[in-house]
This record gives sequence, structure tokens and C-alpha cells, in this order.
Amino acid sequence: MDSSIDYGQFEEGRAVNYWNLDRTLRRELQRIYTDDEFEWAHSRLEEFGSIVGQTIADNADYIDDHGPELEPYNKHGDVWNRVRYPAEQLENERLAYEMGIVADAFEAPPGRDEPMPLSHNLAMQYLLCYADPGFDCPVAMTAGAALVLEKFDDGSLSAYSDALTSREYADLIEGAMFLTEKQGGSDVGANETRAEWDEDAECWRLTGEKWFCSNIDAEGTLALARTPDAPDGTDGLSMFLVPHADPAGVDGPLTKGDRLEDGPLSPGAVNDQLYRRLKDKLGTIAVPTGEVEFDGAKAHLVGEQERGFKQMTEMLNLERLSNAAASCGIIGRVLLESKIYAANREAFGETIDQYPLMRADLVDMAVDHEAAVAYVFEAARLFSERERAERTGQDADDAYRLMRLLIPIAKLRTARLAVETASYGMEIHGGNGYVDDFVTNRLLRDAQVLPIWEGTENILSLDVLRALEREDAHEPLFETIEDRLASVSHPALAAAVETVETEYHDLAGALATLAGEDAEYAQLSAKRLAHYVFDVFTAALLLEQAQTHLEAGNGRLALVARRFVANELEAQTARGIASGDRLALEAFESIVQYAPVDPETLET
Repeated sequence: MDSSIDYGQFEEGRAVNYWNLDRTLRRELQRIYTDDEFEWAHSRLEEFGSIVGQTIADNADYIDDHGPELEPYNKHGDVWNRVRYPAEQLENERLAYEMGIVADAFEAPPGRDEPMPLSHNLAMQYLLCYADPGFDCPVAMTAGAALVLEKFDDGSLSAYSDALTSREYADLIEGAMFLTEKQGGSDVGANETRAEWDEDAECWRLTGEKWFCSNIDAEGTLALARTPDAPDGTDGLSMFLVPHADPAGVDGPLTKGDRLEDGPLSPGAVNDQLYRRLKDKLGTIAVPTGEVEFDGAKAHLVGEQERGFKQMTEMLNLERLSNAAASCGIIGRVLLESKIYAANREAFGETIDQYPLMRADLVDMAVDHEAAVAYVFEAARLFSERERAERTGQDADDAYRLMRLLIPIAKLRTARLAVETASYGMEIHGGNGYVDDFVTNRLLRDAQVLPIWEGTENILSLDVLRALEREDAHEPLFETIEDRLASVSHPALAAAVETVETEYHDLAGALATLAGEDAEYAQLSAKRLAHYVFDVFTAALLLEQAQTHLEAGNGRLALVARRFVANELEAQTARGIASGDRLALEAFESIVQYAPVDPETLET
């Protein structure tokens, strides 16, 4: 059994191995992977954790100050659409993609006969976000574009699929998703971009404007447009792949190797679009985000006409999980930096992690991190189960129905938690946390976009209602919660189980009430409902895991589960002030430093 971690041995949260220090992630992956998957992945993730903690983390700080730059026109005034990247960003790309961050989930990696589950891609994104959540955006969209082509392409775009999933950086292209338009925002059905078939060029041509385009110069960009005579709203949208380069002017997709070897495209080889400008953003500097005007841009239809929105939602499920994994990675890095700083910073003759208020803060930050990671990777497990079933022609209806409910909640809850945790991490560091020289400044700026990307909290809350109404997602939700609570029998967990059972029945009653109310009242309650589902589901999940760990001889997770239940589900008289609770003092080493706990020492 692992001993506790002495965070005082580190100066800061870099030049370290993030995989080795994040025992929470290790526990969750060991739970959701098969034994042979984890045996194969462990050494790979350990190597990647070192690469991120050493090289990528240092490069990320430089990129934040010297990010990509756009040159829309060349010196002769011709459209050039060149994005200039610093060498440090190209190095980060090569390191991450050649480690298989996308490829391993789509093609069998070396040493395996089949691909890893998509949860492995999310685990690597999580580790990457310890260093650079901005760079994770292109990684996530590359995986998303690859998934869409795997599901819906008839084989005509196989060269793009192969390039999106390449393990060789020189043969790679990245993905993107151009969804947002100025007049629409979250209202995708207001899309005004048009697609017309060009008989002479034998391709589709897109005309219109996209307003918020991340990874603007990706070669594997997916965009929605409306074909002639298509109906209004989302039902009339079709999906297209719009290359950066004119597909008639190059032999196959324009890869990273082509760009590095040949430099920027000549104006004649640029697709018919203008990258108007890059957004001057608060954070996520590594990903170039801008505005694009399609002026008859050549494009390939993906799948069937007027099925684009449905196809895009498949990508959106993975993107939302990627967003949640990124949030968890930021929380993990902020927590690590806070633990190290508190173990080294002296005030009034003691390191500040010896003071009760700081101990309570670090304990609750650690519990939030445990809860977020457990929930997100349970949703990732269900997503991976559904995708594997589809690949083999099997049914995974219950997994799909439950993941449709869990995924928007995962993104909703963890994105807000990342912002709150990063903000408080700055406070722990005092004035240093507020300045650019320290990473907490950047982590807060990067975290702030996570509640916005892939749907705001209000949009996600409405999606929760749709999952309940259209998929009857409450049925697998209730069954799962009941099964988990029924598996918990240890006396040390009895009081927490009783609380969760009470809240579970109240949740079921709340859902029954909403089913009988009008749509307006249901929408009014949707956000509270989403958080309620997170709290009850996560509590049951943590208690089930705590039972397993108690049986194996370690009571640490029982302390985590009980603290989560107390914080999120118990009603506390006088706000807990008169309760006599001293857990943050007595269990600090266990919860914050991962010290094991003898189950016999736990009070029942």
C-alpha cells in the first residue's frame, strides 16, 4: 500500500511526474479499465505524466506569452491564412500526438490487439491539462472529428480519418468544429451558412461566416451548413469537412509534415475562406480561435444530408467529456500547487498547512477533486462501453441512456468547480498567485472558458431535461444508485448511506413532481436538478468504492465519501459550527497526502 506523499519535498508543481502524484486518477483508471488494459497503460501514462510535468509544462508557460499569430494576407495582399506557431508549441504537439493521445483509442497501439477505450484518450487529456488546457482543445477536437468520420463517413474520407489518428506527427492533421455563428450562439438552428453543389469542381461549396472557430487552421474541420431547399432549424443542417487547403490543389490532406517541410501555403493553394482575425482571449492562448468567412470554400459532405446536427451531437458528447476531463486536470494541478505551497510557506513560525483553516480548505479541495474525477470517469466508462458496443454491432442501450444524462452534468459541474478551485488556489498563493510569473494565474484564465465551451450551464441543464424526457434516463439512473447503495455494508459507512438513501428518494420525488409540471417550471428547476443528480450519484459511487477499499484494508476513501456526503447532502444545524467536527484536523494526512487508513480506526 502506498505511503503518504510529503509535498514539502517539492518546490512547485513542475519537473514532477503528474501520473505518479495523482493517485486519484490512477485509482479511477484501475477501476474502469480491464486488467490487461491497465497493465498496458500504466507505463505509458507514467511516461506521459513525466513528459507533461517536465517539457510540456515549461513550454506551456512560454506559449502563454508568445502564442500563435495570424497573418491573413501575404505581403502582396493575397489571402494566405497563415497561423504562425512558436517552436515550443510544435514540440508539445509532437510529444502528445506521438504518445498516442488520439491514435491509441482508434487503432491498436503497439503491444495490443485492439484499440484502447476512449476513456484512455480522456485520461491523457486530463494529464495534458495539468500543463496546458489550451492545447487540449485541438487534441479533443481531433479525437472528436475522428469519431465522427468513424461513425458516419462512407469511406470516401478515409485519408482524413487516417491522418486524424496518425501516431506519426509528420502524417498528422488536427480536427476542429466550426459551430458558432454570430447571430445564433447556442441556437445552432439559426445557422445561416449555405452549401451549394459545384458541378464543375465536383464538390460542395460553403458560403457564410463562423464566429468562434477554435483551432482555426485545422485540416480536419467539421462545419454545419444548410443545403438548398433544406428546412429551417437543426433538422435542415448537413455536416461538411472543410480543409484548410484547397482539396483540388494538394495530394490528400495537408499534414503537419507538409507544413513543416514546405512552409505556408501559396495563395493559390488556400481553400476559399478567409481567417479574418484571432480573438484576443483571456486564456487558452495555445489554441488559435478566430473568425472565418467561407467564400465558396470547397467541402466534403459527411454522411447523409440533413443529418448534420445529429452527427455533431455525437462529437459533442466526446467534447463535453473532454471539457470535464480538462476541468479535472486543472483542479488536480491547482490542488497540487496548493499542497506544495502550503507545505513550504511559513507564517508565524509554522508552514501554513499546519493551521486549521488551511487544513480544512485543502481537505475540501481534495474531496471535490476525488468526487469530480470519480464522476467524470464513470461517465467516460459508459461512453467507452457504448462506443465499443457500436463498433462490434452490439446493443448498449442502458449505457447510452445513462451517459446521455451524466455527460452534460459532468461538464456543467466540473467546469464551475475548476473556476472556483483555480480562484481559491490563487488566494492560497497570495500576491504571487495573481501575477504572471506563477502558474495559478494562467490556470484561472484557462479555466474560465470551460463553463462556456460546448454549452453553458443553462444549455446543459436543458439537455438534462431532454435526456430524462426522451431517453427515460431516470430508469438506469435509479437502478444504478440503488445497486451501489445496496452493495455498501460496512458499519463505518452506515450513516452516510442512510443520508444518501434519503436524498435519493427525495430526488426521485423531485423528478416525479417535475414530470407533472409544465415545461416552464421544469426549465426553472433544471439547474438545481442537474446538481442534485451529481451529488446523489457521486455519493453512491464514492460509497461503493469506499466499501471495496475497506474490504482491501484501506479506509481513506471512506473518509472522502463521508466528507462529500456531509458537505453536499447533509443538513447542518447552525451551519455545522456546533457539531464538534474535527475531521479536517484528524484526517488531513489521509485525505490530502493519501496516507492509508486502518479500517478498524474508523468510527461508525
